[in-house]
Amino acid sequence: MGDILAHESELLGLVREYLDFAEFEDTLKTFSKECKIKGKPLCKTVGGSFRDSKSLTIQKDLVAAFDDGDQKVFFSLWEEHIPSSVRDGDSFAQKLEFYLHIHFAIYLLKHSVGRPDKEELDEKISYFKTYLETKGAALSQTTEFLPFYALPFVPNPMVHPSFKELFQDSWTPELKLKLEKFLALIFKASNTPKLLTIYKENGQSNKEMLQQLHQQLVEAERRSMTYLKRYNKIQADYHNLIGVTAELVDSLEATVSGKMITPEYLQSVCVRLFSNQMRQSLAHSVDFTRPGTASTMLRASLAPVKLKDVPLLPSLDYEKLKKDLILGSDRLKAFLLQALRWRLTTSHPGEQRETVLQAYISNDLLDCHSHNQRSVLQLLHSKSDVVRQYMARLINAFASLAEGRLYLAQNTKVLRMLEGRLKEEDKDIITRENVLGALQKFSLRRPLQTAMIQDGLIFWLVDALKDPDCLSDYTLEYSVALLMNLCLRSAGKNMCAKVAGLVLKVLSDLLGHENHEIQPYVNGALYSILSVPSIREEARAMGMEDILRCFIKEGNAEMIRQIEFIIKQLNSEELPDGVLESDDDEDEDDEGSGVSPIPW
Repeated sequence: MGDILAHESELLGLVREYLDFAEFEDTLKTFSKECKIKGKPLCKTVGGSFRDSKSLTIQKDLVAAFDDGDQKVFFSLWEEHIPSSVRDGDSFAQKLEFYLHIHFAIYLLKHSVGRPDKEELDEKISYFKTYLETKGAALSQTTEFLPFYALPFVPNPMVHPSFKELFQDSWTPELKLKLEKFLALIFKASNTPKLLTIYKENGQSNKEMLQQLHQQLVEAERRSMTYLKRYNKIQADYHNLIGVTAELVDSLEATVSGKMITPEYLQSVCVRLFSNQMRQSLAHSVDFTRPGTASTMLRASLAPVKLKDVPLLPSLDYEKLKKDLILGSDRLKAFLLQALRWRLTTSHPGEQRETVLQAYISNDLLDCHSHNQRSVLQLLHSKSDVVRQYMARLINAFASLAEGRLYLAQNTKVLRMLEGRLKEEDKDIITRENVLGALQKFSLRRPLQTAMIQDGLIFWLVDALKDPDCLSDYTLEYSVALLMNLCLRSAGKNMCAKVAGLVLKVLSDLLGHENHEIQPYVNGALYSILSVPSIREEARAMGMEDILRCFIKEGNAEMIRQIEFIIKQLNSEELPDGVLESDDDEDEDDEGSGVSPIPW
């Protein structure tokens, strides 16, 4: 009771403030009267009407300075009355401030009758340039704003294609409307009663924060597993190479004493080095005694895993498994799908994994060859989010192996189901990621490439990539890689030509994305589609070369080299020598990201 009495005045003041805010006038009069009768002290707070009046005045002054093009007055008020936590921490406020600086920089160009005063225009441009070099530098990695960093250096921005949008009649009114809405929201928030703020901070905001933290945890765990697998592989490779190196050093020491190295010994060492890249019989069939054979193959190969005896896994009752997958409960289906995937992905590479995969294929585990209405594949359309997710994960695991892709690609039924799931799935991000991953791996096979292009998957990818900041790293990387694979085909380029302006804008925006893993795919897609004359014309019209040269200044050596090839392609009048279409043989199934006509 003592704690309540100690804070009674403040608590009663909070109640009165909320009643005033919510306009409970009669209740407020009764509450104040009863507090007075009982001698309860009320904490004095600033009246709502006074705050509202002051807020309106500030808003009017800011909008008036916006209309007059008076950037000094505007930003003086802006910094004084907009909290620094909002200006520096809220992404919308940062973006709005950037566009406001652009507004004042080009104000004279849009509103002057005749030629604007050069001294005054230079002053505004200089003000904008200073902003870009200081506070505005934080947005230099954002693709949306990157073209505007060239604005101070363009002699006549009004005729430059990159800034065409700024000089449209609708641009300034739209920006003003955004400003007014932002100010109304900010000053309304400052007038929010403390009682409501306390409730929000301890209620909904905590729930949203927990959801965000959970999503971040899931993402971190997935990345951790990926890095752990890579580490284990590198460690195994390291130990194997140290062993081989020690033996070779012993052999070199023996040659000093006159002991010759036999061809059989060299053959055995090479078999150990190449055991994972080829069947042992093939390794023995290669003549490693020929000078340069072993070193050439070693440089072209991946490091092998150390040979060891691995037992085969016990066989399964696939008939019962498939029956439970079709007729069992959602919980049972999810557990079975997870166990089947783990059986494949955790098996040891080599004979054990091949045996597991062959057993799945020979028993038609996914019912790829079944014509029944009820099949395991239909789990992709299950009402249960968890079942759909685990089904997508299993298909993605199949697609990660060449034999698995061959099994899934016997007909286009699986492809069509995956495409449908990709376009419909808007609840479960993990399901969509795995479906996308499987499709990207499918795109390594020519017949499936053809089907995807005909189904208009390029249009879906371009639409999804319009807002890359909303995508997870996995979705972004696999979407761009898939787009590049489809663009390597002549049919894919022709599809891109139908929406050339949109495709070029999306790809040019992605050039500056903070995720550097996507850069080779973006560059590859650009180089490929620019072999189409109509797309080259569109690219020249939008000033693509200027955009590309901006990245040459900041890119690394490899990035610069690739962009120089793209610029050369942009300025060509015909296909460069040596460029071939990727319409390869039906049996093509590369382990890379696609068969590329790109010179790098």
